[in-house]
Amino acid sequence: MTPPGAEPGRPGGATLLRLMWLASPALPVGGFSYSEGLEAAVESGRVGDEAAATAWLLDQMHLGQMRSDWAVAAAAHAAWTAGAPDDARALNDWVRTSRETQEFRLQTEQMGRSLVDWLRNGPQPQDPRLAALAAFAPAPTWPVAFALAAVQAGADAREALLALGFGWAENMAQAAMKAVPLGQAAAQRLLGALADALPAAVEQALATPPERRQAHAPMLALLSAQHEVQYSRLFRS
Repeated sequence: MTPPGAEPGRPGGATLLRLMWLASPALPVGGFSYSEGLEAAVESGRVGDEAAATAWLLDQMHLGQMRSDWAVAAAAHAAWTAGAPDDARALNDWVRTSRETQEFRLQTEQMGRSLVDWLRNGPQPQDPRLAALAAFAPAPTWPVAFALAAVQAGADAREALLALGFGWAENMAQAAMKAVPLGQAAAQRLLGALADALPAAVEQALATPPERRQAHAPMLALLSAQHEVQYSRLFRS
């Protein structure tokens, strides 16, 4: 049944607002505090202006996010919808074990825990799926937790991934503005480029079978490892 105020195939007002909330940097999960290797790329001289930052983040979208976190979130959305917490737990384990650096693992665990805390204060704190997510050891991970939040909001998988992707893009645009640094107009152009590429990347993530999921970006992993011990930094390790 289409929710009141919604057109067929489009989210209703309440769902849309919930997705906007989930994608917002104001969501108290700390996504804004990470640069995901970008700060180290700036430090090493690989990124130094708007064009380089845009190219870097588009590559990160297609080689990293699309093939790993967004593909996982799509599968986790299906698992939570079906009431299959064991499948969601397997995806959670995949996220943790596929992280190539301690920094990336700690980020996904911290953001996952924070989102669980936020959901506990939401409209469905007694949802047994939330209890299952909170029990994932040693921690729930960000894409698996986000998938449950989107399911609770009534969003389908495509809507969920668009929100997840735009939240990532906005955080990275803000990181580029601080680290490169970029002016506000340049950061908005960068965000526009990421937003333009996002729908096609989401379709690719939705179509990614389990055997094609991967987290393999060697240069990004090296930069993340360097960032863990970088002497001067703005962003969290």
